[in-house]
Parts: sequence; C-alpha cells; structure tokens
Amino acid sequence: IFLLHFVSRVFLLELEGEAEAEQRRSADAVKGVRKYERRVKELTYQTEEDKKNVNRLQDLVDKLQLKVKAYKRQAEEAEEQANTYLSRFRKVQHELEEAQERADIAESQVNKLRAKSREAGKVMFKCF
Repeated sequence: IFLLHFVSRVFLLELEGEAEAEQRRSADAVKGVRKYERRVKELTYQTEEDKKNVNRLQDLVDKLQLKVKAYKRQAEEAEEQANTYLSRFRKVQHELEEAQERADIAESQVNKLRAKSREAGKVMFKCF
C-alpha cells in the first residue's frame, strides 16, 4: 500500500508538473496570440493610413496635372499673342520705313523745287 501510495503520489506530482507546464505553454500561447493580434491591428492601421496618404497624394497629383495643363494652355496662348504682336510690329515697322522713304523723297523734291524757285527768283529779279 505504501508503494502504491508512493507511486500514486509520484504520478500525481508528475501530472501536476505537466499541468503547470501546459498552463505556462498555454499562457505563452495566449500572450503570443495577443502580441500578433496587436501587430495585426498596428499593420491594419498603418495600411489604412498609407491608403489615405496614397489617396491624398493622388488627389494632389491630379490637381497639379490640371494646373500644368492650364499653365501650358496659357503659355501657348501667350506665345500666339506674342507672335501676333510681333507680326503687327514688323508690319508697322515696314510701313514706317516706307513712309520715311517717301518722306525723304518728298523732302528731296521739295529741296529741288526750292532750289529751282530760287533760281527762277534770281532770274526774274535780274530781269527787273
């Protein structure tokens, strides 16, 4: 009986030891699961934040692309207007050069007529 009691006691102690070890493993497993759950939550939150940032950046890119298109259109319009003004300037400059040429010719003719008039006046004066 003593031996049976001793064997039972040893067996009971072994079972208690195994139970305690299993409880520790179970507690460690629960801690591990909680740790991974926290990590999953953190990663989920970070993923959501990243998605929000990507969406904000995409909106910004879209707005900037619209601005670039608008600036490009404005630059093209300004270039067209500059070309129009340059064409008008060249036309007016050409007309001015022609007018100066005509004025020079007219002035030359006036000077010739004055010279002839003086000659004619001298001749007439001598006649009197």
